[in-house]
Amino acid sequence: MGAGHAHRLYTHRSSPAHALPPHCKLAAVLCFVLVVVSTPREAVWAFGAYALLLAAVTAVARLPAVPLLRRLLIEAPFVAFALLMPFVVPGERITVLGAGLSVPGLWGAWNILAKATLGTAASVLLAATTEPRDLLLGLQRLGLPQPLTQIASFMVRYGDVVADELRRMSIARRSRGFAARGPRQWGVLAKTAGAVFIRSYERGERVHLAMVSRGYTGELPVIRELRATRAQWARAAALPAAALPVCLLGRLL
Repeated sequence: MGAGHAHRLYTHRSSPAHALPPHCKLAAVLCFVLVVVSTPREAVWAFGAYALLLAAVTAVARLPAVPLLRRLLIEAPFVAFALLMPFVVPGERITVLGAGLSVPGLWGAWNILAKATLGTAASVLLAATTEPRDLLLGLQRLGLPQPLTQIASFMVRYGDVVADELRRMSIARRSRGFAARGPRQWGVLAKTAGAVFIRSYERGERVHLAMVSRGYTGELPVIRELRATRAQWARAAALPAAALPVCLLGRLL
């Protein structure tokens, strides 16, 4: 869990959100997502209130809004699935702009879009205010099993290495006049994927041997102990604590 360079998702700022211990932020985001998921889909106003809470966190963290909104595009597959639901879900139908849409499908699409967007936005804020190595330390502090934290640690460390290997192979293909214009080129792309897998496996073997030769016994040493004060826990709990009354009110109305 040693030192490393800042990830591209992390935005360096000096703010109260950045200063919170990572395990406090992880717990707060998890609780916030649980509150959002528990909110009835019919309480449309409640999801607007959750969005305002996340906007307030963004302002406190002094983060630029536009780059954060761009990162929400990662939920595009969920959006595509949700847009199909009004056309395929059976039930009562209404006509909108000449198209017959399912009422349960519309509610289901809204439910997926609203909750997935808010959950993704909370995760994006967490990644923007916490470095990856600190997230791993936070997960370890919360009691995540050691093998899982080690796997995640190696993914963070060597994900960029594998991506750089793919980039170099792509440059080599283009320098030889290759262009993926159709199914005929799929064989080359498949061989590229196989070569990356083999190189990644071999690199993993070399890294493991190097670690064992330096005394690795299955557990990574903790470089620094993370502790949180009651005040820090209270600040981290502000987001889910503010969201909980909204959820309860949405269930009552």
